[in-house]
Amino acid sequence: MTRTPPLSLMYPLMAYDLDHLTAFGEVVRELSLERLYMGQSVLVDTHHAFAHLAGRGIRVPVGTSVALTALRHPLDAAIQVRSLALLTGADVVAGYSTGDPAFVTALRGAPYDSPRTAVAEYLTVVRRLLDGESVDFQGRYVRVDEGLPQVPHPPVSLGVGVLRPRMAYTAGQVADVAITLLTPATHLRDRIVPALARGAASRDRAVPGVTSIVPCAVRRPGRDPRRLAFAAHELHLGGEHYAAMLRSAGLDVDAADPWAGAGVLVEGGVFAYGTLDELADQLTGYREAGATEIALSCAGVLLTEGLDAALADVRAIVGAMQDRAVRRADEGPGFCTSSHPELS
Repeated sequence: MTRTPPLSLMYPLMAYDLDHLTAFGEVVRELSLERLYMGQSVLVDTHHAFAHLAGRGIRVPVGTSVALTALRHPLDAAIQVRSLALLTGADVVAGYSTGDPAFVTALRGAPYDSPRTAVAEYLTVVRRLLDGESVDFQGRYVRVDEGLPQVPHPPVSLGVGVLRPRMAYTAGQVADVAITLLTPATHLRDRIVPALARGAASRDRAVPGVTSIVPCAVRRPGRDPRRLAFAAHELHLGGEHYAAMLRSAGLDVDAADPWAGAGVLVEGGVFAYGTLDELADQLTGYREAGATEIALSCAGVLLTEGLDAALADVRAIVGAMQDRAVRRADEGPGFCTSSHPELS
């Protein structure tokens, strides 16, 4: 049975222009998308930015993709994500990652010797706090002897940023969602999804869902997809942890040359670029590889052409996926709709 995963939207900049963020939230509501995601911001804190959005009357489901563990104790993390659930009135995806080792070193004085252990401890404690437990946890990286006053709130799903199979295995053990970025569909299918399943089986728990953040842009006159990919992902391409993941997936990426890496992203289909039919094909490939949610990121267009151009691409791509879904539904049985019928 085939199922088209829900579509979400990624706000691809650190929050500083709250009017832009509001426009993204309005599009999520307008198109009945699953969720609005945003990564870690050190300008206007991500949780605060989402709270601002709710205060402006845009109460849509939100998600962090991803918040960095070194910046916030897990007790405060639980308070923040529960606050978002209460303020938005909707379920929240709270995604976490250890981030770049150099950043961790700048905050802690040393990198995590075991990022997998750090993530597992962090999510374990956040979940227990959200579940109302009084937690006495003395781990390698996390220590807490405290609980939270309980209040009914919409559900919070915990996510892990995943690049490689070993972290995917850990996500399978402790997370509700694995969140990927710049991950080729073949790498997702062949290495990430099987590792998630193995990790889940080791704890006799359900296999986490997979949210794939897919950078994309519509082919239009005068656009250079390499320039778009570079504008959106220069920092990622300059990070050895992303470059190593891409190399393991068969793409020749060198962290010392992000411009060349941007070309590889386009050539390898990691940066989805093309006609609307071609984009629908590429996004469908992520569904077939195991993604249970696809978050569209038009960061390259936003950074080079502005808000209106980026949201025009979002509307066009969502429309193409809707049309594809209708055609599939007309083909007969074997097609199952998603939680958003117009996106299924």
